[in-house]
Amino acid sequence: MNKNRSELDAPPAARPLQDAPEPLSVGVDCAGPQALAIPGYLQQTYWWAYVHPRAVRFFERQWLVNLILWGNFGRLRDAALDALGRTVSGRTLQIACVYGDFTATLLQRLAPDASLDVVDVLPIQLQNLRAKLPASAQVALHLYDSMALGFPDASYDQAVLFFLLHEQPAEVRTRTMREALRVVKPGGRLVLVDYHRPGWWHPLRYLFEPVLRALEPYAMDLWKHEISTWLPEGFPADHLCKRNYYGGLYQELVITVPARA
Repeated sequence: MNKNRSELDAPPAARPLQDAPEPLSVGVDCAGPQALAIPGYLQQTYWWAYVHPRAVRFFERQWLVNLILWGNFGRLRDAALDALGRTVSGRTLQIACVYGDFTATLLQRLAPDASLDVVDVLPIQLQNLRAKLPASAQVALHLYDSMALGFPDASYDQAVLFFLLHEQPAEVRTRTMREALRVVKPGGRLVLVDYHRPGWWHPLRYLFEPVLRALEPYAMDLWKHEISTWLPEGFPADHLCKRNYYGGLYQELVITVPARA
């Protein structure tokens, strides 16, 4: 992984984050005035994985994303989608693009009258997603930061975050969780799949930890704390359902959004 990273150019200088981004119209040049500033933590920490064009070309391989997840991509993808339903109805929001066939598989599950919106802060990720989906795919792509989703309150029936939270600093993670809860209707589901601290007996606990610390430093937060740490204070515990996978290295958290006060 380090070898591939070193082959890329140095990251461009970070720009300040905007709080009121504009949605992306697919096919519009994202370098124009409606382009959204890339958050500094992405520029500095993840330029080699998501920002640089050669990184996108390199990592957009199904076998590679499966290898990175130790052969668990399909299992974790299906667990997240099963939590949404065998047939996914209503309005669904996917927060952040995903390498591999996650979105394509989700689209296959949509009911005939259902809809899917995908948001990402990186134009190159949205363009990559558009390119790998059929032209007829019923999906709307939006250029939004997960901390400032440009949708009304309670506008989605469910939302999914697939391996996003471990890429964010704690304060960004907190705002992402707040926004995701805001846009999902009371009684709707927020499904999260991400890293988790494995059991002491798990061999990857000691082999994988140095890799995470070097390449994905924010991921260690999810080894040290429950995801519920970044939920609003007083969030009802009985609205959370957690399940671990692969000896605890991964977790799925299904949150039922409570009624608003």
